[in-house]
Amino acid sequence: MIEKKLLFVCLGNICRSPAAEAVMVEKLKKAGMDARIMCDSAGILGYHAGEKADYRMRNHALQRGYKVTSLSRKVKADVDFDHFDMIIGMDEQNIKDLNLLVRSSADLNKIFRMTDFSSQSAYDHIPDPYYGGSDGFELVLDLLEDACDGLIKYLEKRKQ
Repeated sequence: MIEKKLLFVCLGNICRSPAAEAVMVEKLKKAGMDARIMCDSAGILGYHAGEKADYRMRNHALQRGYKVTSLSRKVKADVDFDHFDMIIGMDEQNIKDLNLLVRSSADLNKIFRMTDFSSQSAYDHIPDPYYGGSDGFELVLDLLEDACDGLIKYLEKRKQ
């Protein structure tokens, strides 16, 4: 039975948020929580709707054992705020954009920043690797692995 539904959000839903979804799905499997937690991803903008994630992110993620399989889609406020329990933005601009979509205080309470769950990083956001090189994709995956571990701990505490 699904207990929590998580939506990861970045600008275009082709790098950070699909990677966050893939990392979280794999970590949930390893923690034996995959039947209880559902994950999805979306973008603030719909420029890439229907497309696979950036090939560089898919390749870097696959080297770590994560399969990025989702197709890009735009956040649909009227549906997503009703369907998901947590909507998790990758950076400050994503959070600001999500805040502009809220319809109520209940919606507002569902918004989190990915790095809110980080324990080993000084980063306060997940940087967009799109215009950079390989190091940027590796950094994003490092940050997402840490934040997903923290998110799992957060979810476990909330369940008790």
